[in-house]
Amino acid sequence: MPFRALSRLSHTQAVFMMIAVTLMWSIAGVVSRQLESAARFEVTFWRSAFTALSLLVILPVWRAADRASGVLVAPAGQGSLERHWGVLPASRAFWVSGVCWSVMFTAFMLALTFTSVANVLIIMSVGPLFTALLARFAIGQRLPLRTWMAIVAAGAGIAYMYGSQMLSAFTDPAANASGLLLGSVASLCVPIAGAINWTVVQRSQSQGQQIDLVPSVLLGAVISSLVTLPLAAPFAATGTDVAWLALLGLVQLAIPCALAVVCARSLKAPEVSLLALLEVIFGIVWAWLWANETPGHEVLLGGSVVIVALLLNELLAWRDRSARPMPTQPDESGATPH
Repeated sequence: MPFRALSRLSHTQAVFMMIAVTLMWSIAGVVSRQLESAARFEVTFWRSAFTALSLLVILPVWRAADRASGVLVAPAGQGSLERHWGVLPASRAFWVSGVCWSVMFTAFMLALTFTSVANVLIIMSVGPLFTALLARFAIGQRLPLRTWMAIVAAGAGIAYMYGSQMLSAFTDPAANASGLLLGSVASLCVPIAGAINWTVVQRSQSQGQQIDLVPSVLLGAVISSLVTLPLAAPFAATGTDVAWLALLGLVQLAIPCALAVVCARSLKAPEVSLLALLEVIFGIVWAWLWANETPGHEVLLGGSVVIVALLLNELLAWRDRSARPMPTQPDESGATPH
């Protein structure tokens, strides 16, 4: 599909594209299990570096197509960095967003090196609830009762999933309790950073400043690369490892993050959140089929509680929005690439 055509997606096209986006996001876990010798910070460095390189190429073409279609208006006197890559060096919100992305990129890949794909994805899936909770206290957005109930239910599901695994780890000498703990903490950093990111972006948009999320993803990838570079040495990745990580940088992050922003122009926030949940399902299935990571009963039960809570919350939100006209608002889905 030509770049210009992406700005004119129908609702049906946007739905199928968002499903494709979740498929691309979901390969991170199973691909990380194919690595031969790349260490934790090296994994993060290569993925972030290839994401940055990919977006340096993609963004100028993408933004030129948006300008040609009228989606993007370039003001007079716009600098080269802003025109080609959307970089806003004078915007505090842009830098905060970039730092949040860098935390998400780094924490996600580190979490996958400590614990199972299922644990990571289920913990990260509560991002929309974290976003709603932070927005309640930071910018005063009211939370409906359904969201409070979803937060309690999702918290209970994660507590059961995590607590059951920790108890098993303490009683089983072969289990890795420290890996589970570190992986879970790293996983939690992703939705927390994502919630801060979305809240900052929403506040900036309410003040009339538009923050393009794809350029801030580029900034986040650059920051993540620079921070993890000294920690990655000495490099141990094989050529095959580097190829896998290049695939993640381009196909799992750079391309789908740009496509997700396009989809959000044609889909409502609850629709984006609902479709983004497919990443959890796809990711666990891929790791199950091709990395022999069979999720335990506590993961399946606790994870099901989390997913059902999120699903019901978003379905009810969708129904509420359909029942009455709503003013145009920034996307509040909380669905973020990582």
